[in-house]
Amino acid sequence: MSAQEGTIDWAAIQRIILPSPDQPDTVSLYVDAGTASGVRLRENDEFARTPKLLEDKLHLSSSESREAHFEDLLSRHSMRVRSGEQISFGTYFNAFPASYWRRWTSVREIRLVVRTRGTGTVTVYKSNARGSVQRVDGRHVDGDSTSAFELTLKPFGDGGWYWFDLAASSGDLVLEEGQWEAEGISRPSGQVTLQITTMNKPDFCLNNARILADNPEVLRNVKEILIVDQGTQKVQDQGDFAAVSASLDGKLRIINQANLGGSGGFARGMYESIENGSDYVLLLDDDIVVEPESIIRLLTFADYCRKPTIVGGHMFDLYNRSVLHTFGEVVDPFRIVPASPHADMETRHDFSVSNLRQTPWLHRRVDVDYNGWWMCLIPTAVIKEIGLSLPLFIKWDDAEYGLRAREAGYATVSLPGAAVWHVSWIDKDDLVGWQAYFHARNRLITTLIHSPYPKGGRVLRESVQADVKHLVSMQYFTEHGRIEALKDLFKGPDVLHQVLGTKLPEINALKSSYPDAQLKDDVDDFPAPKIGRGPMGGIVVGMPSKKELIPWGIKTVARQLIKTPGPESSERPQGYLAHRDNRWYRVAHYDSVVVSNAEGTGASWYQRDPKKLKSMLAEATVLHAKLFREWDKLAHQYRSAVAEISSFDAWKKTFEANSKDGN
Repeated sequence: MSAQEGTIDWAAIQRIILPSPDQPDTVSLYVDAGTASGVRLRENDEFARTPKLLEDKLHLSSSESREAHFEDLLSRHSMRVRSGEQISFGTYFNAFPASYWRRWTSVREIRLVVRTRGTGTVTVYKSNARGSVQRVDGRHVDGDSTSAFELTLKPFGDGGWYWFDLAASSGDLVLEEGQWEAEGISRPSGQVTLQITTMNKPDFCLNNARILADNPEVLRNVKEILIVDQGTQKVQDQGDFAAVSASLDGKLRIINQANLGGSGGFARGMYESIENGSDYVLLLDDDIVVEPESIIRLLTFADYCRKPTIVGGHMFDLYNRSVLHTFGEVVDPFRIVPASPHADMETRHDFSVSNLRQTPWLHRRVDVDYNGWWMCLIPTAVIKEIGLSLPLFIKWDDAEYGLRAREAGYATVSLPGAAVWHVSWIDKDDLVGWQAYFHARNRLITTLIHSPYPKGGRVLRESVQADVKHLVSMQYFTEHGRIEALKDLFKGPDVLHQVLGTKLPEINALKSSYPDAQLKDDVDDFPAPKIGRGPMGGIVVGMPSKKELIPWGIKTVARQLIKTPGPESSERPQGYLAHRDNRWYRVAHYDSVVVSNAEGTGASWYQRDPKKLKSMLAEATVLHAKLFREWDKLAHQYRSAVAEISSFDAWKKTFEANSKDGN
């Protein structure tokens, strides 16, 4: 409040933004053609809670869907609404996530300010947690107008958004700019170190650096842009690096270090943010395209939070840019796996098919356990108290950190309206191949540290099941990695820093011993399949039911152990399988088959080997039995070591031992 006038000193907390000219496929994330009365939800709680069919998930009143005119987007903050048409800003990037501000900040009153030119109307709407739409206020505008609406956040306890629509009358109506405001905070805005960990993706890194340079307002509170380069294709060796660096006014710094994985790169960002006196570190993956306004929104929200809070952005599909990967992530405590926070939330939601106003579940606030480190803002106050990332190389470092922060009393918020575009998980299969080692080991480490259940709940049983699935699928290289993970688990937490830079080369050195690990570019590089339709006469094999699963597994393992594959199976495969058909319950029926990888860049030849199956199954069983017996001792050992292995001193020694340029 102003001391003299007794009025609120309003400060912008979220600006209206529009897509850049090179991203016409993202328009639906910014503007939505049609009125709220023409495209609105039926207020049916049952459909909102338990949608079954596509029409139930949308469940719309009749409406005529229209595309916004891309040529009417005049700038990043201005657009034209044509005469007689209506545009809604009830969209992912421009609606105001009222329930998140209500839950995590002290803000209770906000203001929407809209500057327009022309004749028409500005109408404000809100929704509740069920997705029901309500008109709040409206103004007729004419000529150069500024419309201000004071709004309360009090009714948004469980969910809901604010947004506004523009309708042009006899002439065009131009949005000059719009923003959501709150009472300004008394302290200065926090300073952030923006950190990217990269491994041989210099083009992505430089592209994001250009995006930041083209949006200088984003850099106002950025103390430093830090790229931790762990690859052989160096960012600073690229031809246009000098020009890009110069455009960032000296804020860009490169640190070259050995490949310590994502955890080593992000831990370096955490470390440097403390060293340079930042209030926050913003961790970014390398293979992303950032929406630059998201940086301002994360920082602003974090500044307003009642206490230090980890604030993350969402992830959209880089190659299908209107598709959201997930709206929030939690860890199932009984299984220690990422899971959707509630039953009616969808993964891979396409906003071009069903936008915010048309999708009830998007209006419920989603509270999370962690946010992926594709985009995650962490207060340095949190880092000082709970430490840096665990030295896990890759996988589970972000989830473990979120769980550790929560146990220390620090929440994580996945903030709608802040996001990056990232390569989709659909185009990856990181449970097979060299990454299987890190998945298996780090999931078990996370379970040992954080599971509230005896013996880790269901994790050990699922680990055994995964071994059987990989073995009957002839994925022997993958299983070798999983067995090594179990062995290394017993070595204790003290070796994690020691093997951080050496374990991946050790795993990759094993590839030559396993045909299933040897990738070739073209299926024609393999011998042609023998004549026939493969096992089961070409019948599509489905997954066994829960009732049949154990008998099926025993029968399948017994068959693979007893029945010797014919000599021709090592000479010619029985067929080809596309990656989407590479399922354990199908592959298990083959003796020899060529399988393509998730990226579509090559294929491998799986060949059944009963001796490998027998020895690996026996070894995995013995190791799991030992783990079951020693679980409590190991859990105590790992929990006791967290503070030390995540400490600044431990990481400093690792950075010094793996420096590539004296940093």
